[in-house]
Amino acid sequence: MAKAKVSIQPLADRVLVKAAEAETKTAGGIIIPDSAKEKPQRGTVVAAGPGKKDEPTTVKVGDTILYGKYSGTELTVDGEDYLIMRESDIFAIL
Repeated sequence: MAKAKVSIQPLADRVLVKAAEAETKTAGGIIIPDSAKEKPQRGTVVAAGPGKKDEPTTVKVGDTILYGKYSGTELTVDGEDYLIMRESDIFAIL
């Protein structure tokens, strides 16, 4: 996956994430309508801030992460949808 160039640089312990696409089919092959799709809980780090004074950021650009269902703030930059969240909202690096 090519790294995306964004004109946003998160501050402190903030992380800019490109959310993964929502599933369109179940494991059994049933197609899920748009109204029933769940919000994805995984994504790829596009940019990361330097961290706090005593706590450097542990995720880096390109990491695939797992985050809380209602974490972050949605924003659109150059026609692309992203989430910006605190590093503490990230549960794991996959």
